[in-house]
Amino acid sequence: MKFLRKTTKKNKQGKSQIPFRLNFLFFVVFLLFAALIAQLAYLQIINGTRFESEVSSTDTKTETKNVQRGMIYDTTGKVLVANNASRAITYTKSLSVTAMQMYNIANDLVQYVDIETSTLTPSNKADYYLAVPQHLKDVQKRIPGYKKMGDSELYRAAVDYVKRHKLVKDMSQKEKEAAIVYSKMNGAYSLSTVYIKYSGVTDAEMSQVGEHLAAMPGIKVGTSWSRSYPNGESVKSVIGTVTSEKQGLPSDQINSLLAQGYSRDDSVGSSYIESQYENILKGTKSVTTLETQNNKITREIKTYGGKKGDNVVLTINAEFQKKVQDIMKSSVESVGGGNPYLPGAYAVVMNPNTGGIYALAGVSRDLETGKVSENALGAINQSFVMGSVVKGATVMGGLMSGAITPENNTMVDEPIKLQGTATKSSWFNSSGANNMSLSASNALMVSSNSYMMQLAMREGGFKYSSGAALSMPTSVFSKLRGNFNQFGLGVKTGIDIPGESTGYEGPANQANIGKSLDLSFGNYDSYTTIQLAQYISTIANGGYRLQPHVLQSVHGTNKDGTLGQAKAEVSPNVLNVVGANQDQWDVVKTGLWRVVHGSSTYRTGGTMADVKPQIAAKTGTAQTFHGETPTETLSAVSYAPAKNPQVAVALVFPGMADSTTSHVNTQAVASIYSAFWKYVQSSDGLE
Repeated sequence: MKFLRKTTKKNKQGKSQIPFRLNFLFFVVFLLFAALIAQLAYLQIINGTRFESEVSSTDTKTETKNVQRGMIYDTTGKVLVANNASRAITYTKSLSVTAMQMYNIANDLVQYVDIETSTLTPSNKADYYLAVPQHLKDVQKRIPGYKKMGDSELYRAAVDYVKRHKLVKDMSQKEKEAAIVYSKMNGAYSLSTVYIKYSGVTDAEMSQVGEHLAAMPGIKVGTSWSRSYPNGESVKSVIGTVTSEKQGLPSDQINSLLAQGYSRDDSVGSSYIESQYENILKGTKSVTTLETQNNKITREIKTYGGKKGDNVVLTINAEFQKKVQDIMKSSVESVGGGNPYLPGAYAVVMNPNTGGIYALAGVSRDLETGKVSENALGAINQSFVMGSVVKGATVMGGLMSGAITPENNTMVDEPIKLQGTATKSSWFNSSGANNMSLSASNALMVSSNSYMMQLAMREGGFKYSSGAALSMPTSVFSKLRGNFNQFGLGVKTGIDIPGESTGYEGPANQANIGKSLDLSFGNYDSYTTIQLAQYISTIANGGYRLQPHVLQSVHGTNKDGTLGQAKAEVSPNVLNVVGANQDQWDVVKTGLWRVVHGSSTYRTGGTMADVKPQIAAKTGTAQTFHGETPTETLSAVSYAPAKNPQVAVALVFPGMADSTTSHVNTQAVASIYSAFWKYVQSSDGLE
């Protein structure tokens, strides 16, 4: 019994202790829940709106930076255009920076770097002055009706007020520099990067800026790129230019380029090849993702390192290009003294089987000073009345229309006498004393104007008789021009360089019907040198009008910086086919062969007979004027070897003296072929 009583006592004690512990635990839990509820109330009720605003203000944005442009090589792999790297000071504009903050950063930065101030404008000075809030406030109050103006209108009025009242004067050198820096900063978009100084950054400047970066938010040390020409600038006029950071985007393209993701001070191809292949050469900018909260950058993540632009290999042979340029320059200088109206000369050397351009050369000559300067692009954008070089197309047009046939194409060269017009004749038969029967091939050999005029009259449905009144429909113009167009004369060739000219067409009305005869022998419409090259190439390859091109292939870059594997190559592009048969082609090609190698004393290309391998050609002499002074244009088209064409050459010397005896055109042709077989291709095994 005692044992039982003790046990009962202990149980009573346990029962009294357990509820107390549980109650204490429940109390603690209650306190914790109360604290949690209080915190939730704090978040949801008291500060819910603020925290919701912070979450909604969190965002991610991207920042882009320039990369190195692709390089340009000639067809042999020689570097024509490279990149020079230079240290640069840049500024990336943050999301919420104020004018005063940029003002302070600008003033700090110029303590460590020297800035060029030659471009400082009164507007730059006014902007710098108004960046100080008190200055802005004081000026705005002086503007009549300022309370009714919008912010933009009011600011423009303030700038105008500062300039008119000359509130900014006697600026120190460093203030001027700071004003330039501020203008660049202020002109940037949020999160865009602009160059503050992109060249000539010294070691001391780099060191000083690096030490103080933390005190100048947005200022960074970077790299800028500029174009260089390690093998000379002989093709620079063809390659074109790239704008500098100072120049920024071309004004006529700024909106479209900004829409493509460019910044205002980005470098961009602004002309010719650099512009034509901008999308290949520019590369892909690096991308940095910026995490922001309340307009402050909280984290930067480089998501893409950028990719250097691809490299371009041209069909142009740099050494040969320079040689052809020298030939054209020395030729003009050699005859310039006796030809005061010679404005320059141009040449194109083309592969007739692919359309690739080996050389595009030319010079301009100042008529007052006689100074000769490079102008290779004149070969595609300067047009001239070319003369008899076009007669191959005239003959082929007559053959294809049925006006003559390969078997029946003989006509008598005689002066053409039509009612009411002056007599027109061939150069060797102005009086009629040398009347002779000519086949179409021999008419090309001796460059018979009479033959071509009779052929045009046949195509126009007019039967010629001496003294008759010319009666033809104006459709003869379109018929002749249609023949020429098939060869590339009078139409754009499609060369992959911007700025090509179409040439000029004379009036084609009934009042000028007699001019159709001049058109037939090349003395009416005007053409470019590149059109002559396409024309003679079409004859050389048997009727395929190929698009001329200077791009050969696109390449990547190896890890060591050398030219990488080809990513794309240009194939020949046939624009149209001249639908002549082999017999018709034989008539024309035989004539061009005889121009150089024929037996007639009247052949016009005999001075080129010694060129090896042997060439086929057509020379031209057009009657032109400088004002009222008679002049002549000397031209030539050719291909070689005559039996297996590998190269075509076309050139022109306009504005020569009337009745000149110069052979500058054929001499230049001979020199160009000599250089071609030396620098571009071996002539071994070619006849």
